[in-house]
Order: sequence, then structure tokens, then C-alpha cells
Amino acid sequence: MKIIKHSFDGVIVGAGGAGLRAAIEAAPHMKLAVITKLYPTRSHTGAAQGGMSAALANVEEDNWNWHAFDTVKGSDYLADQPAVDILCKEAIDAVIELEHWGLPFSRLENGKIAQRRFGGHTVKEGEAPAFRACYAADRTGHMILQTLYQKCVSMGVEFFDEFQVLDIKIEDGVCKGVIAFELSTGDIHIFETRAVTFATGGFGKIFKVSSNAHSLTGDGPGILYQKGIPLEDMEFYQFHPTGIYRLGILLSEAARGEGGILRNKDGERFMERYAPSIKDLAPRDMVSRAIATEISKGNGAGPQNDYVYLDLTHLGAETINKKLPDITDFVRTYVKIEPINEPIPVQPTAHYAMGGIPTDVNGRVLSDEKNTILPGVYAAGEAACVSVHGANRLGTNSLLDIMVFGKRAGQSMLEYVSKTKASSISDSSSDDLVKKINNLIEKEHTDEFSVGRIRNDLQESMEKNTKIFRTEETLSEQTKILEDLRERYENVTIFDKGKVFNTELMETIELDYLLDMSESTVASALARKESRGAHSRQDFPERDDAEWMKHSFAFKNGNSATLRYKDVELGKYEPMERTY
Repeated sequence: MKIIKHSFDGVIVGAGGAGLRAAIEAAPHMKLAVITKLYPTRSHTGAAQGGMSAALANVEEDNWNWHAFDTVKGSDYLADQPAVDILCKEAIDAVIELEHWGLPFSRLENGKIAQRRFGGHTVKEGEAPAFRACYAADRTGHMILQTLYQKCVSMGVEFFDEFQVLDIKIEDGVCKGVIAFELSTGDIHIFETRAVTFATGGFGKIFKVSSNAHSLTGDGPGILYQKGIPLEDMEFYQFHPTGIYRLGILLSEAARGEGGILRNKDGERFMERYAPSIKDLAPRDMVSRAIATEISKGNGAGPQNDYVYLDLTHLGAETINKKLPDITDFVRTYVKIEPINEPIPVQPTAHYAMGGIPTDVNGRVLSDEKNTILPGVYAAGEAACVSVHGANRLGTNSLLDIMVFGKRAGQSMLEYVSKTKASSISDSSSDDLVKKINNLIEKEHTDEFSVGRIRNDLQESMEKNTKIFRTEETLSEQTKILEDLRERYENVTIFDKGKVFNTELMETIELDYLLDMSESTVASALARKESRGAHSRQDFPERDDAEWMKHSFAFKNGNSATLRYKDVELGKYEPMERTY
């Protein structure tokens, strides 16, 4: 195993939308490396479908304050309102910036960027659904990813593709560099650097049915968590209402934005009972709970009564083929259904982490609940928690988040690097990693302790006990299961002993992160004795503002988590009943 050394002013880990946007901001002014375990255009940003909201007012009257109101209300008042103001104010420039870089937005007849309705977005603070989501058919994330990557290539950004970052070196509380594993060779690379931004995406693979790619395993949060950095608001995990039944493949909210309707087995438009004013375009947590409730009441469809229907048949072939080409192709391919003529079976699917690495509004990582900054370390995108999404993220705000706070993280890196001197890492800094990898490869394989079996048991148990509805009983049961899984992981073995593209070896390391993400999620959920946003406790069904208007901070403590808390930053929007 070779040890190869590099020296850069800054390193970005992850080449999705947040990482690429940070790179565009920083690359012209420093020697920068972008390290990614995937080829950049395979990053999960490309799977985002529906749109990116900004109060452009191209279709109707709109302003950023209404967007901010919807974001705070949608978050069930757990979002930090100063951060939300930044998100919604800077949204307009972020969209225009993408347009100037060549993103092919769908257009209105007058040539302006088209905007569609999306869940939880309203005009005049709840009066009616808003036309706010800017889109490129149902391929918006794909177009953003391609546009940002092309911009990076034109700027000469240096990429290290198919490198898995395994460790960050922090000495005396200051970042010194990262260590990565090159998949194509099996070699170890040491990157000396003054600043690192983690933009590694989410961790949806802790669940069995997920819209997330196989690669979303919480790498960035996991690396920092194991270094003593807390994870914020991990109890809040969003389930998107419309995943393809059993597969979890996402069918964008754009379908309901264009007029799609959710129906139970009797053909009833049941969202009229749960959100009378905006119906199928209620926030995702509310729609997912409504679907789960319909199923529990026996109103689900199919032999097992465990799904509902997404009905597009009334939209007509032209609208479906022009505005929803990707998701309808998914249905034709994976379910063998023609959505022009037949309703689509759907169920909630694990989709988005509201929690993650705690940061301030400039992407600087916080090492505790007292807002202590970790010098030289930054995070952005789904890996980070600013917090602008609070207990529930509104659709389209994730693509906006990566643009606004990816840019801010890049600016912060640049400012920090301009004021600091380069430092070195010893060649022996990778010794522990090399030993760990060699031990995994040399250990005799047994099926009982295989990566796949442990991961499958993790995902199935999390799906059962920690999904949309939770109780102390289910969370306590999951805590015990995780203890057992962690013991099994200590004896994990791999079948592949090769050096080149040993993906089983990387999956073993990723499984460590998935266990950490699960442990911190369950511990945070067990401690929060209320229901808020995506965290729904059946034994504590009410929101408790007097006790729980605060963010959780989970610190790794062996194989469990120690919890501390920080008050939510309030603003002009006072918490009120969340009705639609």
C-alpha cells in the first residue's frame, strides 16, 4: 500500500451541488482539491427533481418574506430564523446566477423562468399555494449538477475522483489535513491543507426503503462525529410522501405541483381531510403522516393495504410527457404502469436529513452547543445543519440550501486560508488507517459477520422502529438492536481481499458511519418527548414549545450518544398552530 502526499490550500470533500458551489467560490483564489468517492456528475444532487424556490414573482406576486414565513412554519418553528432570512433573500440571486451560467430552466411564454407550485409554499403567509419553484422539467437537480460541474471544469478545478476520505487530522483544535483511500489502486493519499469543507450529502441508507443512492452513508458527519464533533437535530429525518411502492424511488412533488392527487383505496382525495386549504401540497411531514394514518385505518390499497395512489390520469398526456418526463419513465420502467391511464402505487420513503454537522450561517463547523468554531473546518448541504430546515424541510429548499450555503462555505474557506499559514502532516499520520484496512483484509471471512448481513439488519430494524411514527417502546427496542449490531460490527469480515476497487472494503467503513448515524438518531429521538415536524411520538403527540424549542446536539460516547441542547434562534415569526 503506497502512501502518497499532496499539499493544497483547501480541500472540499464531496462533489455534489454544495461541494461544487463552494469550489466555484474558492478555486480562483487558492490551490484547491475536490475529493469525491463518485465521479462528480453521479452525485446525488442529480436525483433531485422538482425545483428550487425563489420569490422571482414571474407568475404572480411574491416576495422573500413570504418564502421565509413558509420555511419557518414548515420547519414547525425549529428553524433558526436569521439563517432562514439569508436563505430566502439570497435565493433570487442564486437562481439568476445559475441562469447566467447556462442552466436550461423551463420557460414561460414570455421567456422568463417558469415557476410551479410546491408543497408548503404559499402567498401572503398561507392564503393560497404559491408559484415559487423554478424548474427544468423534472430534472432540476440534474441540470444544476451539470451546470456547476461544467463551471468547475472551465475554471480548472482539480478533482480526485473515486477517492474515499477516511480521516481528518485535527491538531490543537485546528485542521491540518485529510487522509483518503484511492479506490482504483488501494493506495493511501495524505492531503495537507489549511481548510476542509465537508459536502458529503445525507445518510438515508440507515433505512430499508429510501430515495437515497447507495452512496449516502453519512461519511462527513461520521468522520467528524468520531472526532468528538457533535451532530445537530438528528431526530428529524424526512420521509417523502411519494416513493414508488417498495422501491422508494422518488416521484417528485412536482407531480402534485402540476395537479396530481393522492387517493386511498376507495379513490377518495383524502388530503382534503388533513389539510383543507392546500390539500396534496401540504408540507411533506404532514402528507407522509396522512398516508401512514390512512393505511393504519385500513384505507390503504393492494393485497396488504400498505400503499396509496398518486393519480395523474386527469393531467393529460401532454402535461405528463412535457413536465414530468423522468418520473413517469421511472413508473413505466419499474412498475410497468402507464401513468397517463393508471394511478401509481406510492408509500413514504426515507428522503432527507434535516440534522447533521452543526454550522453557522457561513458554513463554519461548531464544536459544541455554545457555538465554538472549529478553525479550518466547514460543511454545507445535506451533511450540514445550519439550521434552515428545522424539524421539516420544505420541498425545493434543499437545492436552494446547497447554492446559498455552499457559496458561503467557499467564501469562508477563502477568508480563512488567506489569514493562515500552511502546515505539514507527518508521514506516519496514516499508520492507524493502514493497520485497520490490513486487519479487515487479512481477517477470515464468515457469513455471520458479513457487511451485507449487518447492514440489512440495521436497515430493516430502523425501518420498523424509527420511521414516521415512534414511541418510547420502539425506540428503546431499536437502542438494544443497535447495541447488538455494534458488537457484530466489531467482528465484521469481508470476502474481497483484492486491492483494486475493493468496494466491499469501503462498504465496511461506510457501515461504521451508518451505525453512528443510527445511534445518534435514535438517542436524539428517544430524548425528545414531543411531536414536531418529521419527529412524531405517538406517546407524546403534542408539540411542546415550553420545553422543546431547542436544538439537540449528540456527542459520541462510546457506542451511544450524550445529548446537550441549544435554544432556537427566533425572529419575526412567533410559533403558532401549524394548520393548512
